[in-house]
Amino acid sequence: MSKKLMTSFALAGVLALAACGDSSETEPEGGDTASQSAQDEGQSTEGGAAGESESGEQPEMPEADTEDIPDVVAEVNGDELSGEDFTVLYESQFQQLAMQSQMTGEEPDQDQLKEQTLDSMIGNELLLQDARDQGFEASDEDVEALITEQAEANGMESADEFIEAYEEQGMSEEQLTEDARSQVLINQLLDDLDVEEPSEEELREIYDEAAAAQEESGEEEQTELPPFEEVRDDVAEQATSDARNEAALDHVEQLRSDAEIETHL
Repeated sequence: MSKKLMTSFALAGVLALAACGDSSETEPEGGDTASQSAQDEGQSTEGGAAGESESGEQPEMPEADTEDIPDVVAEVNGDELSGEDFTVLYESQFQQLAMQSQMTGEEPDQDQLKEQTLDSMIGNELLLQDARDQGFEASDEDVEALITEQAEANGMESADEFIEAYEEQGMSEEQLTEDARSQVLINQLLDDLDVEEPSEEELREIYDEAAAAQEESGEEEQTELPPFEEVRDDVAEQATSDARNEAALDHVEQLRSDAEIETHL
């Protein structure tokens, strides 16, 4: 089990939101398959594997620079964010970018990544504080359900197996439970945000934009976009998810504007 999978539930929350907030426009299911296939084919046939040196060897994997991380990376309304938690999250994110750099040959910008990681931690802490202030509660049943859900998402047969993997990383079951409880509170807060359902006109517009983009790229020769009626529910689900993520990011920014935040990186 990699350290990436052991990153705490709480720290992963806002990262997912940020990733969704930076995503491109919604496309109906199957809309980008041909494009990705073409990109993959181009990477494998044009000048050899992307990122390879002339000798055919892959460049060395860059290493995460965590030597100067302080014990406390930030204080949010008086609550400290630890350097230890930051390092675990940062190394997880860096590992993903480092793997991409093997393809592109371009090393990750560690200063920028550290700033993004810290911003995510601060946003997550703001959401957790707000959830507690609003009186949300996480029952033991809610916590167990989330742990089981994460176990299944990571290809494990049971929550016990997930807990064992967590402990193999030198972390305790108590810490896992605490992280899961925090994430339950954040999920409850985000689910309570007011988000309007997309109208039929908006759904049709999203579909038409995706179809137009596919036509301009010539992808229709490789993958035919299904009729709107067949993908309507998928488009609606993605549009609602995007709207909820946008509302969550807006809420974080509002909390941030009223918060007392001191950073130490």
